[in-house]
Parts: sequence; C-alpha cells; structure tokens
Amino acid sequence: MYRKVTLGNGLRILTTSMPHTRSVAMGIYTAVGSRYESPPQSGISHFIEHMLFKGTARRPTAQHIAEEIEGLGGVLNAWTSDEVTVYWAKVADQHLPIALDVLLDMFHHSKFEPEEVEKERQVIIQEICREMDTPEARVHNLIKALIWPDHPVGSDTAGTRTSVSAIGRRDMLDYIGHNYTPGSTVISLAGKLNHQHIVEQLDASLGAWQPAEKPRFAPAAEAPCGPRLQVEPKETEQAHLCVGMRGLSASDPERFKLRILNTVLGEGMSSRLFLEIREKRGLAYSVGSYTSHLRDTGAMVLYAGVPPNKATATVKAMMEQLDLLRSSLVPEPEIKKAKEYTKGHLLLRMEDTFSNADWGAGQEVTDRKVLSLNQVLAMVDAVTPQDVQLLAQRMFSPEKLSLAAIGPFKSERGFRSALRL
Repeated sequence: MYRKVTLGNGLRILTTSMPHTRSVAMGIYTAVGSRYESPPQSGISHFIEHMLFKGTARRPTAQHIAEEIEGLGGVLNAWTSDEVTVYWAKVADQHLPIALDVLLDMFHHSKFEPEEVEKERQVIIQEICREMDTPEARVHNLIKALIWPDHPVGSDTAGTRTSVSAIGRRDMLDYIGHNYTPGSTVISLAGKLNHQHIVEQLDASLGAWQPAEKPRFAPAAEAPCGPRLQVEPKETEQAHLCVGMRGLSASDPERFKLRILNTVLGEGMSSRLFLEIREKRGLAYSVGSYTSHLRDTGAMVLYAGVPPNKATATVKAMMEQLDLLRSSLVPEPEIKKAKEYTKGHLLLRMEDTFSNADWGAGQEVTDRKVLSLNQVLAMVDAVTPQDVQLLAQRMFSPEKLSLAAIGPFKSERGFRSALRL
C-alpha cells in the first residue's frame, strides 16, 4: 500500500505511489495536540499551528507562503486535534519539489516574529468568540467536557481567551522544542511521485534534526460514575442537543463494530435517527451521530438541532433508539446496508491523493499498527448483528450517558426526565 523509510533520527517517511493521478498530496504529522497541554498552555498547539503560516527567513510573510502554493494552483492548510497537528499541501505533480520545500520551510524555520504573534493572538481570540456565538459548534465542546471532565481531552482545542492571552513567543518556542521531535513526526506523500527522490530531499532537509524524547500526555481516566447534564441558557431560535458517552480507543479491536453501530444509528439519510426524528416525527432538520477515537479513549455523540419546544421530545426519541439497539438485534438486511455504506465511503475516499497520504500517516503517527484498506474492509464484513447488540448493551446504559443542551431554557427538569436522571 505504501513504502516506509525511517531516518536515523527516527523521522518516518511514507510514500504511496498513484501513477494514474496528476497530483501529489503531502502532510507533516506530529504527534502533539491539545491533550498534551497543561491548563496554562491550553490552546498552544493550535496557536503554533497558526504561527507556522506567518513567515520564514526565505518567505518573510504569510502572503509569500500563500502565493507560492496558490500560484501553482495548489492548496495549503493545517489542523490541530487532541493528539496530532497536521500541515498539508496538495499540488499538481510537477510542482511537488516546490510545495514540499515550502512545507518543510514552514515547519522547521518559521520566525515567530513578536508582532505576528500579537496579531495572531487576536485572530485566535476572535475564533474562540465565534465558537461561543455559534451554539451548533459550542454544544460539541460542551459534551466533550462532560464526557472527559477536568481533563485535557475535554478541553477546547483552541484554548480559552484567558489562556491564549497569556501564551508568549518563548512559550511556543519551548513547546516546539519539547514536543516537535523527529521520533513523533511522520511525513506522508501520495500521488504521482518518485519515492527515492522524496527520501533524498527529506533527508537533506531534516536528517540533521536531533532526536529527542517523545512527548507524553495524561492518560484518560475511567468513565466517571453517573450521568452528567449541562444546559447552557441562550436566546436562540433553535436548540442544540448532544447526547454523548465514552466510546472506544483508536486501537480497540471492537472499533469496527462501533462503526457499523454508528452507521445504523445516525449516519446518512437512511439511519434510524434520521428516519425516526426527522422523517417520521418532524422534530429536527439536522440530526445524526458520530464517533471519535483517541489513543486510549473515545466517544460517541448523538446531535440534533431542534425547535426549543421539541428539545425534550427529541432527547426521549434518541433514548428510545438507544434502547431499541440494546434490546433487539438489528435485522441482517440493515446490517448489510450499513456495511456497504461504510465500505463504499472508504473506497470512494481512497480515490483522493490526500486521503491516501492520510491513511497510513494517521495510524503511524499515533504508533498504531497500520491496517491496509483490504484489512479494514474484511473487519467491517465480519461484524454480526450480535456484535452490534452486545456493544450497544455495553455502551448505551443510561448511567453512562451525558447531555449538553444550548437554547432558551430556564430549567433542566425536562431534560433530567428525558435522560432518566
């Protein structure tokens, strides 16, 4: 599926040849994110991600960096998650050497000029304010905090206005020095490429990068006893609801069973939540579910945006669907449909060069065994209705559920009743 080389300093290089394409995607993955931060550092991983776009000695400004990639018709972007920060680009294959040079220059030679730090600080604070003013986004951060209370995994990746206001240039440089290490970094490329040329370019650019100890994070404790509830009053026209629970880690062998369970419950317009809550009852326009997987923990979340006067009815309908999955086997035709949905999405995803670069790197950077697409498809096919029911019984007991709600609510009473507290 891909070729892997590990340099002497521990830096891992992955390449996937797709000679039929005319593009190349590349990503630098470093295994550090918001869960590695102490409370005073909250948001520093995300702040650093922003700063790497602000200029190097060779490309002095953000405009120089952006124009060099966009002038090739390419795309340049990044993201920060709980456990990984990713810088990536995608260009036509003939522009690969230039794009890779830009990405490496940003990653290893950004200047962090004091005036740029102050400007970007205000940009990030506005990003945090926007999230606070966007209940559809904020409710997902609320449910994270309920699922992992008083733990970095439950914090907002962007940090808080207070923490971001206090982070300085030296703090960021020290954080990079301790956490951006060759052994915790993977560089992955996919598309029309020459493996040997890429290894040579990366060795010349990063081979002298000195090895260091990999960053560490605080393990996620076992799920707290008892359900949790948070209702945040806000004068909105629509209420936003999340019912969430602890899920499975990224290496849990049952995660493929959860993928099918989640597809049955809340993925797509033929899922149970969509059909029952939107099509049958007309309670919500937007409704569904999703999962997240980290090194040692995970979550499953049900979401709906509804009229405030239908909020408790929607929570009750969600609970009914969870009960049904616990008490009854999913019919074989429905399981088969969920499998085909899941496999089809995976196969379509792998037509894209960046998805291929991301496939191996996303597993490799968190030190997991890298599974091939065919291995994953086989694991999906192996899921049975009994597997799905047993997992639902394990995860969906009422005492493990939490609820976050935002809307014009004056009391928690209706939600407590709907959540069976």
